[in-house]
Amino acid sequence: MHPQLVSLVIRAATASDFGSIAKIFDAVTAEGTTYTLMPGMPIDEVRRYWFGDRIACFVASNHETVLGVYKLVANQAGRGAHVANASFMVDPASAGRGIGRAMGVHCLATAAAAGYEAIQFNFVVSTNAAAVALWKSLGFAIVGTLPGAFHHPTLGMVDAYVMFRRLDDMP
Repeated sequence: MHPQLVSLVIRAATASDFGSIAKIFDAVTAEGTTYTLMPGMPIDEVRRYWFGDRIACFVASNHETVLGVYKLVANQAGRGAHVANASFMVDPASAGRGIGRAMGVHCLATAAAAGYEAIQFNFVVSTNAAAVALWKSLGFAIVGTLPGAFHHPTLGMVDAYVMFRRLDDMP
């Protein structure tokens, strides 16, 4: 188990953070166990993934190094825009230190403050036990199972979950 971070700052990402974000993206997608995104994506696509239109991007750092990144966006347009969607990545070298939880808590508060009424994760890989446990501990429920929707590099086809949480209990 890694030691908890003593000083973690979560802030809006800037263009100067992109190099660090891209390194985290490359490390996470290279593992191939949590995201459908493929390693080696063109850098412009990676940039659009985190900094595209209507995307709010945040980083978690220890004041010196970016250790994690998340984005917050409307899950759907128009009549579905009251439900947010978010994506999270933590540098694998910093996993288990509470960074994902801190970003999750920050995301919930940020989404509520932005007027979203709920958050939906469309694709949480079922074998990503740490993420499933984290989201459940933050009030998310599994509301759907997508059978065999993810091609895991060592386990073959595994399920993915749709997870959902209302935000009406947020301050």
